[in-house]
Amino acid sequence: MTNVLDREEYIEQAYFFRTLRERLAENLPTQQILEQLPQEILSITRLPMAIEFIAAEVKHTGQLASGFTKLPHYFTPFQAFVIENTEIENRRFSIDIALLILEREALYRAGTPTPAGLFVYEFETLSRNRLGYDAGLRRMREDGFFNDDWRAFLDMVQRHIGAVDFADLIYLRSELYVKDQRRKDPDYAPPAPVLFGEKEGKIAKANRGRDPLYLFAALQRQLGYPEVPRARPKDDPRIQLEALKVKIRELETRMKLLEGEVKGRVDLSEFMVKPDEATFPQDDE
Repeated sequence: MTNVLDREEYIEQAYFFRTLRERLAENLPTQQILEQLPQEILSITRLPMAIEFIAAEVKHTGQLASGFTKLPHYFTPFQAFVIENTEIENRRFSIDIALLILEREALYRAGTPTPAGLFVYEFETLSRNRLGYDAGLRRMREDGFFNDDWRAFLDMVQRHIGAVDFADLIYLRSELYVKDQRRKDPDYAPPAPVLFGEKEGKIAKANRGRDPLYLFAALQRQLGYPEVPRARPKDDPRIQLEALKVKIRELETRMKLLEGEVKGRVDLSEFMVKPDEATFPQDDE
């Protein structure tokens, strides 16, 4: 079980994830970046030693996730899980997005985090990036930030996700639900601990039956929950391939026009609408 760290640890973690992401984008070798970073990190934290360990693991195994997985007392199992998914073949989950996810989570933890906010952020990360609910929720429950009541809730979510609306999972464990029930029965006592506040309950109730992404966005706008970064379209290899095909077709067309112009035989017929294909507004329209 991962312990909750001091605030300065999370601040330095956020710097670590951001700097690693930015330097990888500059095509610098991972090993070189990791060897340099401990000198930049605040020495009163434990992060420099953790980075040195990760660097050694990268050197021996060639995998970044290995170091995170072997430091469960410092990095949460969910952090390791996010990095692991960048190294799975055929999984289109970039290291750039993974590190940005971890950076924003570390910044949230450095502020005034709540179990509800952290749960929603990590759950949305699983949902948006299709990382797998079963494995992801198991890693989440190993975080010391969640107490026994939250771990029992995570187990329940793992069993019922897909069968129960996500908004209902929040509303039914909120203060608002208890208030709604006590209007009908003043003696109502919730059978399970209340984990979400009245505001979370109102937002969840308003989003019942809708796409969970609307619920995530509303919680971010109204309650300041951290926003999960979205993969940009250009990061998807399939979209890149389609864009490349379009560019090639455009270049081929331009080449034909140039060749025709040089030979004095420019054919614009394929760009003109034939009379029988033209459409005109009808008198009764």
